[in-house]
Amino acid sequence: MAEHEHVRVAVVGSGFGGLGAAVRLRREGVTDFVVLERADSVGGTWRDNSYPGCACDVPSHLYSFSFAPNPDWPRTFSGQGHIRAYLEHVADVFRLRPHLRFNSEVKLMTWDSERLRWDIETSGGRLSADIVVSATGPLSDPRIPDIAGLDSFPGKVFHSARWDHDYDLRGKRVAMVGTGASAIQIVPAIRQQVDRLTLFQRTPPWVMPRVDRAISGAERALHRALPFTAQARRGLLWGIRELQVQAFTKHPNELGFVEQLAKRNMARAIKDPALRAKLTPDYRIGCKRILLSSAYYPALAEPNVDVVASGLSEIRGSTVVAADGTEAEVDAIIFGTGFHVTDMPIAERVVGAEGRTLAEAWKGGMEALRGASAAGFPNWMTIIGPNTGLGNSSMILMIESQLNYMADFVRQLGVLGGRAALDARPSAVAAWNTRVQRRMERTVWNTGGCTSWYLDASGRNTTIWPGTTTEFRRATRRVDLSEYELLRAAAGRKAEAGTEVAADRKAEAGTEEASGRKAEVDA
Repeated sequence: MAEHEHVRVAVVGSGFGGLGAAVRLRREGVTDFVVLERADSVGGTWRDNSYPGCACDVPSHLYSFSFAPNPDWPRTFSGQGHIRAYLEHVADVFRLRPHLRFNSEVKLMTWDSERLRWDIETSGGRLSADIVVSATGPLSDPRIPDIAGLDSFPGKVFHSARWDHDYDLRGKRVAMVGTGASAIQIVPAIRQQVDRLTLFQRTPPWVMPRVDRAISGAERALHRALPFTAQARRGLLWGIRELQVQAFTKHPNELGFVEQLAKRNMARAIKDPALRAKLTPDYRIGCKRILLSSAYYPALAEPNVDVVASGLSEIRGSTVVAADGTEAEVDAIIFGTGFHVTDMPIAERVVGAEGRTLAEAWKGGMEALRGASAAGFPNWMTIIGPNTGLGNSSMILMIESQLNYMADFVRQLGVLGGRAALDARPSAVAAWNTRVQRRMERTVWNTGGCTSWYLDASGRNTTIWPGTTTEFRRATRRVDLSEYELLRAAAGRKAEAGTEVAADRKAEAGTEEASGRKAEVDA
């Protein structure tokens, strides 16, 4: 990287969000951009999470870009290796390699109000950019709880997202901490290797069968020869999930039937009534993410697996101690305890127009206009931002909607011309967030009676989108310039963005007024 390189756009991260942003920029005719990646390869969370059994819980044909279909998915639910290979393929097919800057972790991004640009310090050098697209993702920085005595534990300790493949688990006594999406894949995958596995469970998850199978050669040949068949398959998978949204967002009580199915799934594998009692959740299904596995419950019923229905609270030498006093001697501790989602570390490294960090601005809770723009941080956008997560469908759908918004953002700056920046109005951010939170009130994620990683420290849901992917796509198809303040470099002045470009927008869009659209989030 050049010492003082300047680019039109700097994208941070090379997972689905970052690579998608890069593809979309090229399609918009923008080639003056870089993708900053702290690791030495693309893949994001699908590079970092390489633990045994790692796979996606969204069907393969829905967990891929619409503009880069893959007719050769080998299974209905893809494993980590196949998804990572798909992302490498995207980087090659769309000629993104020249834009990639590996081993370039962002240390600091500072807004220069005079030059209207972002000054960026990375581990690979310095550069500046007119626009920053942050695609670091919420599942990128592992969270390990503060456990008394952990520092003095003599054995091996690692997080599921930083798996130590050099450590041999065979014959070891292992503590698995957590019962989330990673843990229910790890437990069956390592159960036969270890001497004894002790699972520390604070809250039992709802688990449904994972109906996974190999996709036949005939199916794949059909998808290659007739691409519309793969599109139809994707459309069916998408449509089913769109129809499910009402139960999650408006009628949580209708999910009781699904709970009965989950209980039957458990009963088939768990015959011990005491163990079934430990594994039965006391909250509405869907409040925490519904997990998919056909191997988890059978693994827990094996004689070398112990389930401790309590969280890990203390470590005394090689002894791990649960909150209920249960003790176990172990050689290794594996944390499947999630990520920094509502307190993303990247927020501490972004310094906006008023000299405060994004973390400071979000101290009371994350919020961003249409999940993308934060007030006081001009020309800065995030992919998979606040309230863009999903509880039942593919995040790739949400990412592509945000890419539409990003593309129009870049397009509108081009229409404005000159040295210009757009800063989300605090009133617009507040209005958007108020509407989102109002809709969130009756959802299962807020009313289901659980504590989940969807909620921030104050108990507010700042992660999930309370609607369909169709609604979100409509809400992000264009940038509403009336929701932004226009900054000009000449005098550092602010202008009414919607007013300044009204003539241009009328010429471009006929009679549609830029400020005349109402957010579909009200629907």
